This record gives sequence, structure tokens and C-alpha cells, in this order.
Amino acid sequence: MLQLASSPSTTVSHLASTPNPNARLALAELSVGLTITQAAAAPKLFQLKRDYGEEVVVKLLVVILRAFVDSVRVAEKPDAADILELADTLAQTYTHDSIKDIILALKEARTNGTKFFNALDPAKVYEIIRDYFDRKARTLENQHLDRKAQAISQEAVTLHQLQQAAPTLVQNVVLMIPDSHPNAQHLRDKLTLIRQKLRRGLLSQEQAEQQRHEVQQAIQRHPRSDWQPSEAAQQQIARRHQQATRRFAEKHGIEPEYLGA
Repeated sequence: MLQLASSPSTTVSHLASTPNPNARLALAELSVGLTITQAAAAPKLFQLKRDYGEEVVVKLLVVILRAFVDSVRVAEKPDAADILELADTLAQTYTHDSIKDIILALKEARTNGTKFFNALDPAKVYEIIRDYFDRKARTLENQHLDRKAQAISQEAVTLHQLQQAAPTLVQNVVLMIPDSHPNAQHLRDKLTLIRQKLRRGLLSQEQAEQQRHEVQQAIQRHPRSDWQPSEAAQQQIARRHQQATRRFAEKHGIEPEYLGA
């Protein structure tokens, strides 16, 4: 179908006025199993315009509309001028929808029992397309809500599992004693003693939790800002170091710059 629309020998007027059984067959094959989700994922009209040019996009729409008009068994149908106008309007209106959207909209109009009352005019085609895109919007929104609900449900299950495992996980994490801690061995021995007492029934669960909490508090080491020298003291210490470095350099005949002074 794209080859037919891209051919320079076929004009828009010819495509709009001439029935093409081969094009109808190609469209029928393309629409088999087509869904709204697949149509939404297909290349958009503005992308086809960018890649192939606006004329090719209009020709594609003309082929699709001509095939649809030929498939409807009514006495009064849009003529070539109507089809050209329909194609141009669709190309300008639904730039961020796909060719497959148009194909699916017209297919559903035929298969869902749309009543044409022995006449098909451009207004009816516009109504078919508009109803399809309203239905498409609702379908995609429902799919989004379903995925969101499933994600929330999965998050709830994961959260519940974490809550069940949290006491053990938190206890194991908070009771990890770094080797750099000044009382590391004493705190490890205390935890071992708590565990043994709990196993032998010498402590209740509440008492064991309380003593573990005390160990946890002892593990945490908070920096003391009052132990740090003030800014003026730090500058004085830095000057003293520079002076000591310069004296050392002068004593041994070394350029102070080599020692960072």
C-alpha cells in the first residue's frame, strides 16, 4: 500500500476515483487482529509526513477511504472530491494518531453493524472517526488505570512482605558493630550474652528487646562539634605548621616550596 501511494505515476485524483481490489485486499490483511493498543503504538501521521512527505500520507488516506467507500453497500456514496477532502482533513486533524487508527476505525464501523440507511456521506465518516478516537481514549485510560492498580497491588504485597521481615532485618542492620568502634568487642559479647539468656529463659522477650535497644544506642557514635578547633584556632595551627616546615627546609637547605610551605 505504501508502494502504491509512493508511486509518482499514480495521482491523488486517480486513487480517489478508481476502485482498487488489490488495495482492499491489502487493507483487509493489515486489519486482521488489529487492536487499539497496536494502532496506538504504530507510527504517527506526523512521523510519516516527515519520512515520506505529506503527499504520500494523503495518498495513503485516500486509498484507505476509497476501499472503505467501495466496501459499503449503499446507493449514495462520497465521490472523488469528497474522498480527497476527507483525506486532507484527516491528515491535518489527527497528526498524532496512526494510519492503523484510521484503518481500525473504518473496520469497526463495518463489523459493528453501523447503520448507514442506504447513504454514506462525509459527515458520517467524520462521525465514525470521532467515535473511534473517543473509544480509543477511554480504552487507553482504562488500560492505564488497570496497570496502575496492578502496580499498587504489587507494591502493597511487597510492603507487607517487608513489614513481616522488617523486625529481623532492622535488628540485624542496627546491631552491626563496626570494627572501628572503641567498644566493639564488649558490645558483641553483650549481644551474645543477651541471646544466650533469652534462649535459656533467663530473660523475657521484652527485656531482651530493651537490652538490644541499649546496645543499639551504644553503637551509634555522634560527632562532637565542641571537640573540633574553631576556625581561628585552625588558622593558627596551619600557620604553626607552615613555620615549622620552613624552619626544617632552611635547616636542611631545601626550598620550602618543595615541602608545600
